[in-house]
This record gives sequence, structure tokens and C-alpha cells, in this order.
Amino acid sequence: GHVATGQERHYGNCTGLGHYPGADASLCGMAATGASGTNAVRYGAMRPNVLNLRVVLPDGRLLHTAGPGRHPRKRAAGYDLTSLFVGSEGTLGFLTQATLRLHPLPEASAVTIASFPSVGAAVACTVQVLQAAVPVARIEFLDEVMADACSRFSEMELPVAATLLLELHGSQRSLAEQQQQTEEIVHQNGGSSVAWAEGQEERERLWSMRHNAWYAALALRPGCQGYSTDVCVPISRLPDVVVETKQDLQASNITGPMVGHVGDGNFHCILVFNSQDPEEAQRIHAFTERLGRRALAAGGTCTGEHGVGLGKRALLQEELGPEGLDTLRSIKAALDPHNLMNPGKVL
Repeated sequence: GHVATGQERHYGNCTGLGHYPGADASLCGMAATGASGTNAVRYGAMRPNVLNLRVVLPDGRLLHTAGPGRHPRKRAAGYDLTSLFVGSEGTLGFLTQATLRLHPLPEASAVTIASFPSVGAAVACTVQVLQAAVPVARIEFLDEVMADACSRFSEMELPVAATLLLELHGSQRSLAEQQQQTEEIVHQNGGSSVAWAEGQEERERLWSMRHNAWYAALALRPGCQGYSTDVCVPISRLPDVVVETKQDLQASNITGPMVGHVGDGNFHCILVFNSQDPEEAQRIHAFTERLGRRALAAGGTCTGEHGVGLGKRALLQEELGPEGLDTLRSIKAALDPHNLMNPGKVL
């Protein structure tokens, strides 16, 4: 286990942790929001990678969620306090130190970009890659609006088409087999011919383009505001939900490029709008409500990464039901009876 304080900054795949967070992320901040990133399909989101947390409780006491100094790979001793605080969004205490699971860096890596005739074909390819048990490390989806925006922003020549970025990790020998398997599935779904980037510089260039997606989306409408919303659905339902969401964006006349960690069933819409236009702001709000409910109807969750905060409290109630919400309120009341921690958030 690697112990990190809340102040430590973490970029890229430092020390082998299986995350690739956004700029300026802190480890304890990522734990507090239950964050994940592009590597989560292979290495898991934040929750399974946190072995212990040091938390300052609302009454000032110091809690070590797995016991002081402990970091076993698994435990069955009492309630899982570590998981309770991961994703608690600052409502139960301050996270000041995290003990993290580390992953070995792979011997070899390869990245490719594939373009598809439709959003449905790209997502269907994702589902088939996962069903074929290809051990992908990252599989990222860009719709044609996002692909075009990223291409222009990062000065790379991508086709204006639904796109997948795939990264494979393994030994040199296993990688060749995985590449062949992936290429076959891409072609079965009408994908473009695949060229693999194995050098570090080329791989980093491709992922830098993906990680600049937020700025690329904002550049579509200079001077406008961006609002990113996310949902997560079972993999089997992902193609339908993505296609329906795409149709909703077009019918609503909203600038909302789609990007997703589709290997987890998780995708985002980056909604770019004029916040001074009440009618457009209302359309954005109505769209996000429909998106959340579409995910719930598909057996998913109203947020896979971004959390509930203020904006998804009503959706959380629909997701968990009254018994679930009452249980959350009981926990909150027990740990923070004076409602000092992030009042109004989540509940």
C-alpha cells in the first residue's frame, strides 16, 4: 500500500496506480468523490484501490477506517468504513490521508484509434471486446462531434466519425494476440483499419488529445459555459442508451459532444451553452434530467463518476428509494448531527 496525504498531486500512471485523473486532481479529493478515469476498466475505480483512510470526523476525532497502519489486501472485520467514506463527497468528514493499492506497470502497451460508421457501431464494438474477454486497459468513446472538436483542438487529423481509443497492456507476446483479436472485432463492426502506436511519445500524444476533451468541447462555442454530466449503465444496455441520448441531443438542439469510459458503461455529455440565455439553460436542465432517468430505467445509476452534489439529489432519491435515502440520512445524522460537513450536498 502506498500512503498519500490529501495534498499530494498525482498525474499519469505514477507509481503504477491504475488511474489517470484530470488536471489538478488530489488523491483524497478523488477518494471523496469516488472518482475514476480512463484506466478504471482494467484497474478499477477509486473505491477498490483505497485500502485505508485517515479521516477527521465532524467532532474532531481522528478515524483510521481500517485501523491505524493497516493495509491488508482484503478484510472481513466489521463494517466497511473505508468504502463508506469513499464517495461521501465531504459530507461525513475530511479525508486527510489515503493508503492505496498499487499495480505493476505493464511490460508493453499499445494504443489505437478506430473510426466507425455510427455511434451504435462504436459502442457495439466496445461490448463485443469486453464479452470476448480482451483485457483492455482503456477503451474510450468519442462521438463524431467530440472527435472533430478534439481533432481541431489538438491539431490531429481524425475522421469526423464515432471513434474508439483502445489501449492494451501485457507482455510482448500476449499483446500481439490481443491486438489481432481487437482488430477482428473492430472490422466486424465496420471500423476503420487499425494502426497501433507502441512508442511512449505517440501513445502520450493520443491520450493527451483525449484528456483535453473538455477544452476541445468549450472551443466549439467560445465565450460559452461548459456543464459536464455523466451516467453509468450495465454494459449490455449501453448501445441503446448511447444511441437514444445522441438522438435526444440532436432533437433538443444542444451542443453536447459525448465522450465515455465505455468499458465501464460510463459516458459523459459535455454540454456547452450560453448561461445568459434562460431558455437554453432550461433545455440543458431538462436534458440532464431525461439522461439521468434514462440511465435509471436501464438499470443504471444517475452518476458513475461525478457524484450527486446539489444537482442530482432528486435523481438519487429515485435511484435508492425511500429506504435507501433514510439509511443514508441515519448515517449522516450519526456522524454529523450538527450538519457541519458540506450541508445540503447529496441529501
